Amino acid sequence: MLRHLGDEYVIIDPEQDMIDMSKVYTLNETAAFLWKELQGKEFNVETVTEVLLAYYNVDHSIAEKDAQRLVQDFEKQGLLTD
Repeated sequence: MLRHLGDEYVIIDPEQDMIDMSKVYTLNETAAFLWKELQGKEFNVETVTEVLLAYYNVDHSIAEKDAQRLVQDFEKQGLLTD
């Protein structure tokens, strides 16, 4: 569940009875935008790259690198489901 708190965006597992701060993830504005855009959809690095290119004025190589990093971070933190 994505929440906007002040200047930050955080993801909190809605199944937690009490908030476990070790399972709260902060996102920057771009990552939060991507989280909202991609939520409930199947995506990969290529999909994320295309979303970045559609909404931001950035070179393809930079968008692809950022997309790879984001997908890896989401996977590493267990934020993606099959």
